[in-house]
Amino acid sequence: MIKAVFFDFYNTLSRFDPPREELQVRACGEFGIQVTPEGITRGYALADAYMAREVARVPLRERDIQDTKNFFAEYQRLILQGAGKEVSLELALEVISRLRQFSYDYALFDDVLPTLDVLKKQGLTLALLSNNEGDINKLCDRVGLSPYLDFAINSEEVGLGKPHPPIFLEALKRAHVEPQEALHVGD
Repeated sequence: MIKAVFFDFYNTLSRFDPPREELQVRACGEFGIQVTPEGITRGYALADAYMAREVARVPLRERDIQDTKNFFAEYQRLILQGAGKEVSLELALEVISRLRQFSYDYALFDDVLPTLDVLKKQGLTLALLSNNEGDINKLCDRVGLSPYLDFAINSEEVGLGKPHPPIFLEALKRAHVEPQEALHVGD
C-alpha cells in the first residue's frame, strides 16, 4: 500500500516563468542565432541528459569555478546543437551569461495544487526531493507548495542528489515508510 509520494520540483511540479524556451530564443537572438522554441525543447533534452550524468558524477557545488564554467558552456552548446545550431563553447558561454541576466522565477503547473490537495486529503505523506541548491523550504513557500508538503529535501542536505540513493533513503526515513510504500514522481 502506498503511504508516501515524493515529487521532483522542476519539470514535474514547476517550470520557468517565463518559459526557458522563450528566454533562450531571446538570448540567442541577441547573438544573431535564430532558433525556435521547438528546437530549444529538443536541445534541452540533450542538455538535461548531460546534466544528469555530470551532476551524478560530480555535483556542481563541488566543482571549481573553471569546471563550472566549462560545464555550463557545454550545457548551452548542447541546447543549441539540439536546436540545429553548432556554436563554439566560447559563444555558448556568452549566450548563457546573457541568459543569467534575465529575470525569471518558477511557476507551478496548473494542476499541481489541486492534485496535491486530493493526495493530502487521502492521508498520504507528500514530499519534495530536488537537486536544486539553496534553501528549498523558502522556494516551496514562495511558490505555494509548503501547505501541501510534509517536508522537502534537496541534494545539499544529503550530499548527493538524484539519482543516487541518499536523498531517497532520507525521504523514506522522514516519511516513516518502507521503499515499497512510496512512489517518486519526476520527469
